[in-house]
Amino acid sequence: MPQVILPCLDEAPALPALLASLPPGWRALVADNGSRDGSADIARAHGATVIDVAQRGYGAAVHAGLRAATSRVVAVMDADGTLDPAQLVRVAAPVVQGDADLVIGCRQAVTRAAYPAYVRVANAILTQRIRARTGLPLRDLGPIRAARRQALLGLGLTDRRYGYPLETVTAAAERGWRIEQVEVDYRPRAAGSSSKVTGTLRGTMRAAWDMSRVLAATTGPAAPDPRPVLVVVAKAPVAGRVKTRLTPRLTADGAAAVARAALADTLAAVRAVPGARAVLALAGDPACLDRSELAGIEVWPQRGESFGERLAHVFGAIPATPMVLVGMDTPQVQPTQLVAALTAMADHDAALGRTPDGGWWLLGLRDGRHAETLVDVPMSRPDTGDLTLSALRARSLDVASLAPLVDVDTIDDALLVAAGIPASRFARALQARLAEHEEVFA
Repeated sequence: MPQVILPCLDEAPALPALLASLPPGWRALVADNGSRDGSADIARAHGATVIDVAQRGYGAAVHAGLRAATSRVVAVMDADGTLDPAQLVRVAAPVVQGDADLVIGCRQAVTRAAYPAYVRVANAILTQRIRARTGLPLRDLGPIRAARRQALLGLGLTDRRYGYPLETVTAAAERGWRIEQVEVDYRPRAAGSSSKVTGTLRGTMRAAWDMSRVLAATTGPAAPDPRPVLVVVAKAPVAGRVKTRLTPRLTADGAAAVARAALADTLAAVRAVPGARAVLALAGDPACLDRSELAGIEVWPQRGESFGERLAHVFGAIPATPMVLVGMDTPQVQPTQLVAALTAMADHDAALGRTPDGGWWLLGLRDGRHAETLVDVPMSRPDTGDLTLSALRARSLDVASLAPLVDVDTIDDALLVAAGIPASRFARALQARLAEHEEVFA
């Protein structure tokens, strides 16, 4: 059954009628953002699932609802009574039928009072800027929309204020989503409702400011590049944040130094593959790395809360382009193994390299849009490899299996890997830091 996410802040007057009007089979998930008027209790009394969202902001409420939802297709709708829940079926239908990836409701005011002039003007300015930026013929950033849940999470959206709907559209456009609009009735808000956006000029201007900020930060789609992409997914090598399982045999600084060396070896392998685009998808500040370490490497920020979301965002950055991801935990990887993965994807939809501990060290997709299936795959577990393979096959993908590699999680892993690559940066750093640590505690 599809779910509708209702971001809510003091919407007690509107909720009873809204929840009573949901189409058959639809379930409401109310993301309560700190209501003081009993909205949460009213929602529960009318059969809705309620989640409490501590972080204030429209985007925070919607995103928390999205993460809590369980249905394949989800809709988002304002909870102030301005929209008719019966029209959820019309909005979601193109997504359910596979004809669209994102559907936005285009508001048609049933009375002049429903759509104040200052809201129409602000909306017209923003949609004109979106059309100029994306080429999409949008007429509205309507407060009702529908898409596949996993795909939305895979966009890696970061805005938690009123810029969230705009970021959804621009991120989806960058990934080549099929975006449609359908007309929906727009009514005056429920009497007593404290609508935070369309209810006041101040709220409208605040939303317009947030959306303008998102537009200013959006660079637009990159020029097409036909090369396959090799991506190293890594954390910035900061003491206390990486390779913490190498302690206490190493200090926190020592573990970070070993992680830095592992990243350098991995980037060197990626850089050595001819005809490929080399990328570092980094969680953290790239300023902690030397310019020489990043020579020939594009740096992309990781976006998303869970690791699955971050993977889906990386893969979705350049859909329909073969992409191979490796971590910084396999410094022994060779360019020939990366070439083998890219070659395998000429005849397969995906490539997967497993690790002895049940995870995986490499994942390749010929079309990054399939990565949305990774959003809900739990990571760092003994069955992560099996679950990843099952998720890919559930989409009828043909998956090529690659040779396994040991990934470095523990000090025993590190010693085993270093023994096989004694001349590497990783092995030298590990040996030096172990000796240093032993001297300190001698």
